[in-house]
Amino acid sequence: MTDPAPAAEPATATPPNLPLRDRRIDIVFAVFFAAFTITSLISDLLPTVGVDFTQPSDNFFVQSNYWYAHDTDPLFMTPPDWMRIVTGLSAFVYMPFYPVLVYALLRGRNWIQLPAVIYATMIVTLTGIVVFGVEFFGEQQWRTPNPAKFLAFNTWYVLVPLLLLIRMRKPLPFTRRF
Repeated sequence: MTDPAPAAEPATATPPNLPLRDRRIDIVFAVFFAAFTITSLISDLLPTVGVDFTQPSDNFFVQSNYWYAHDTDPLFMTPPDWMRIVTGLSAFVYMPFYPVLVYALLRGRNWIQLPAVIYATMIVTLTGIVVFGVEFFGEQQWRTPNPAKFLAFNTWYVLVPLLLLIRMRKPLPFTRRF
């Protein structure tokens, strides 16, 4: 007589997502990425489409970019073609992604994990390494003359995605607090 087949292991159930009130970090992320939606529209779209903001202007958007860049960010103010590609990614890829990300964060949609990891990796690489590298260590013409102002404005665009990458490090991110 043969031994009966071993009993099948019980299927493990997927743990439920935590309610948003228990995932306060996701509320913080949602606020940042909602703000990034607006700043991508105001800041990154203009250099991408070739709007000149090297002089003060009566136009709010042009003046906002001039105010930031005139004494802080020569790479942004007069971008070479490769930098216009970086701002174009922000204006036409990241900006539409942000509302999707905000929705997924607030609703606890685990399918956002892979897109969030791809996004955060791109941002940390392009902005954190390439742009910051040029602004601090590149050719003299592109270096920031005002590192404190540059970092005050731009650190968030690397730090928050890096924290998001850490948040999304394991499957089912919304089943845990962080």
